[in-house]
Amino acid sequence: MIKYLNLSLFILFPIAWFAPMAKAGLLPWFGLKELSVISSIGSLWESDVFLAFLVGFFALFTPMLKTIMLAMIHQGWLGGNMLAALGVLGKLAMADVFLIALYIVSAKGVGVGRIETGWGLYLFTFCVLLSLLITEITKKRLVS
Repeated sequence: MIKYLNLSLFILFPIAWFAPMAKAGLLPWFGLKELSVISSIGSLWESDVFLAFLVGFFALFTPMLKTIMLAMIHQGWLGGNMLAALGVLGKLAMADVFLIALYIVSAKGVGVGRIETGWGLYLFTFCVLLSLLITEITKKRLVS
């Protein structure tokens, strides 16, 4: 079952990347613009290419690489000695969730604009936490 939960992340992560993580607007009476991971990376690309690469690495590449490596361990194509590297990858993906939450809290504290969290933030957080849980369960199964 754990193998199938991991495989479900190949569907859930891309949905989370395109889902609205937040809705933001400059002033309360203007409409809110939906922000997703993909749209945010696109906006960053126009202003700061390095930051766009960094966010893309943490939000897109790291979680998918971890999911691929876990699938390979579950299939027996990789040894359990790779689990330590997976722990690091999971923490890097969780750092991205933390940064998004920090930006939302910071934007709300400034009081100039309006920002609302979207369901994509919760889905992305769920995917990262599920991936961490799958890694821990896989570690325990390989040890015993």
